[in-house]
Amino acid sequence: MYGATLILENDPDIIEEYLSGNRERAANAFIRKYQSFVYSTVLRFLNDYDDADDVTQEVFIKALKNIDNFRLGSSVKTWLYKISKNQCINFLRKRKLLSIFSSSGKESILDYKGNELTPQEELERLEFEQRFEEAMQHLPKKQRETFALRYFEDLPYSEISKMLGTSEGGLKANYFQAVKKLAKYLKEE
Repeated sequence: MYGATLILENDPDIIEEYLSGNRERAANAFIRKYQSFVYSTVLRFLNDYDDADDVTQEVFIKALKNIDNFRLGSSVKTWLYKISKNQCINFLRKRKLLSIFSSSGKESILDYKGNELTPQEELERLEFEQRFEEAMQHLPKKQRETFALRYFEDLPYSEISKMLGTSEGGLKANYFQAVKKLAKYLKEE
């Protein structure tokens, strides 16, 4: 088709387009493809929507700046997960050094998809979300990461294994233990 521009969808095409000079188009395609994944990953680490917005931008800036170092045989999600995790760690270190701690304005992580709720149902939903977030914070870090990547991102164990540097068997055990602990915590509440 004459005059039509191809839609960039697969990673090699996006990276090649970026490296060959059409950076804006390729960057937009890259961000559109991975924005939800990066944002939800960062949000789980930081548990704050505003901070997650800022760090997500930093992740994409860093990724695009270093895209020429990406090995096409690897998974882009794994690479972005590592960048996201490192950016979150750096952000938390900076915040700790500056002694700026904010506990207000935190919104819920879980999205409700459905009809409008009555005030009582809305209250129950918010209470459950709060209990669930508290339960997640009681999990050991590795179990929390494994659970979040498997449950919220629906990633296969093989990809999570590459991201976290753990065997698939170990991840399955972590996921099972996380589910067990979350269920116990939520039942006790």
